[in-house]
Amino acid sequence: MPKAAAAKKSDQPASYEAALQELEQLIAQIESGQLPLEQMLSGYQRAAELLGFCRGKLDAVQEQVKVLDEGKLSAWTQD
Repeated sequence: MPKAAAAKKSDQPASYEAALQELEQLIAQIESGQLPLEQMLSGYQRAAELLGFCRGKLDAVQEQVKVLDEGKLSAWTQD
């Protein structure tokens, strides 16, 4: 992996969707079995970072849904 690409990979993803897309690509590369061991390890590490990012975003959304479910915000009703 070129140094510029390696530096870019350590950045935070722009969004949940971007993280998920990158994670899916990494998984496909790892599962292909065509990567050298060192690249496979760095891919695995990046995948773990992306997974943590995605989990954090999902946890935040889940907390927002709890707030809505508890009625702290007025529910939308169709008249």
